Amino acid sequence: MPKINIVMVEPEIPQNTGNVARTCAATGARLHIVKPMGFNIDDKKLKRAGLDYWHYLDITYYDGLADFFSKNDGSFFYFTTKGRQTHSEVSYPDNCYLLFGKETKGLPEELLIKNPERCVRIPMQGEIRSLNLSNSVAIAVYEALRQWDYPELSNFGQLHNYKWEDIC
Repeated sequence: MPKINIVMVEPEIPQNTGNVARTCAATGARLHIVKPMGFNIDDKKLKRAGLDYWHYLDITYYDGLADFFSKNDGSFFYFTTKGRQTHSEVSYPDNCYLLFGKETKGLPEELLIKNPERCVRIPMQGEIRSLNLSNSVAIAVYEALRQWDYPELSNFGQLHNYKWEDIC
């Protein structure tokens, strides 16, 4: 199964990180967290947002961006409101890394300047500063999965008291 890597650079809000962790658990994406974080990993708000999905996570922590880049190789995509191409214009290869910056500042501009062809944005109205971080991650992950035809994900549900075959 193709793999997606979600990279949160210096996350500040535990609820966002918990929601991203839940998205990773639901999709099989790997989660990479680049420190420093604006909270402790045992924060109740983080655990509440991630609910009981922590045991499904493949998660790695790094002591800064230099540590992250020294340990990972692949295709990196930098999600930013400053990107020139939209998230749906990009073809995401297996084992790609989708990087997201901290809630208050985004990714470091030096990183964006060095990688303009890899800067990706999610379209929105001009007056809006940005989408919620966990929503942006979900949009990005599901676009990559859509391109791959949702490998190994369940794309049908089952009713509790009925069978779809009996209804349709």
